[in-house]
Amino acid sequence: MDLRLMLEKVMWIVLPVTVFLLTLVAGYIVRKVVFWRLAQWSKKTETQLDDIIIAAIKTPFVIWFVMLGLYLALQTLVLPEALDTTINKARLDKVVAFGEKILMVLGYLSVTFALANMVGKMVQVYAGKVETALPVTSLTRHVTRIIIFALGVLIILHKLGIPIAPIMATLGVGGLAVALALQDTLSNLFAGFHIIVARQIKVGDFVKLDSGEEGYVTDIHWRTTKIRMLPNNVVLIPNDKLAKAVVVNYYLPDKEMEVVVQLGVHYDSDLKKVEQVTIDVARQVMREVPGGVATFEPLVQFHTFADSSINFNVKLRAKEFTDQHLIKHEFIKRLHERYAKEGIVIPYPIRAINYSQEKASERLSV
Repeated sequence: MDLRLMLEKVMWIVLPVTVFLLTLVAGYIVRKVVFWRLAQWSKKTETQLDDIIIAAIKTPFVIWFVMLGLYLALQTLVLPEALDTTINKARLDKVVAFGEKILMVLGYLSVTFALANMVGKMVQVYAGKVETALPVTSLTRHVTRIIIFALGVLIILHKLGIPIAPIMATLGVGGLAVALALQDTLSNLFAGFHIIVARQIKVGDFVKLDSGEEGYVTDIHWRTTKIRMLPNNVVLIPNDKLAKAVVVNYYLPDKEMEVVVQLGVHYDSDLKKVEQVTIDVARQVMREVPGGVATFEPLVQFHTFADSSINFNVKLRAKEFTDQHLIKHEFIKRLHERYAKEGIVIPYPIRAINYSQEKASERLSV
């Protein structure tokens, strides 16, 4: 009789735990099979929405099987005859009620996780396709996820019967103290929002700061803006300093930019011929060199009678900032070769000495 009673007590605990663990194992296997099938199906579709949904429910899928295992375990949680007393029933009812609350919390958490992942990914994928949308950065993605998580937590607290108003009031007072302690951090946070909303500096733009740093904006975080410089180094600029800095954005109002090459030719040169030859080479460079604007008409402007040459500017056009280097390289190389064929001289710097003035100075000194 004692052995039977002991077995009933053991089975009363072992059976729900076994059911719970078996459900988790089954859930792991089902998750592997289901998501492998979904991944194969999503590869055949053109839209990215199915990929976003599949990625968003991967983590909640685990929570759902935990919920199922807990629910089945509660269903098998029945008191044996030897323990079927009023006190034990009351305790069991408390356990079941607590388990139901856990199920409710897990349910809302799973939905919150799924929505946060889904909305965050949709913001990243689709917002960039809408010109008027808020620019996509780490800051906007994180803020979107935080808002959804905060709403989910508030709903869970409400369902648990915990008053939200006192918590909000406490957070307000505590938030004031935190704001005073984290002034620099909050300053960078709001400066980051200002940069994003103003849309004067966006991810992908090529910018140059008044402090000398220049490069592509790769991301705007809650504290710093990441700029990848041309040597492939990354510089982190605090958002507060970036908001106050003098910034040249080479992508505003558009990416195309003027490329000016300064040149000089000998005083004996035929300037009409110089202009024609130079424009011919410039047109060739615009058509053939990657990054050149093929439809742009080059311009030659003479501007100075210098000491040893007549100087002029050649105006070309590049599709974006970094294209100017290859354009200048090819233009100078091809123009030098063409000038040599045409007999156009690019003079060396010349310094003339006035011997008569020098001799007069020597006689006066004597």
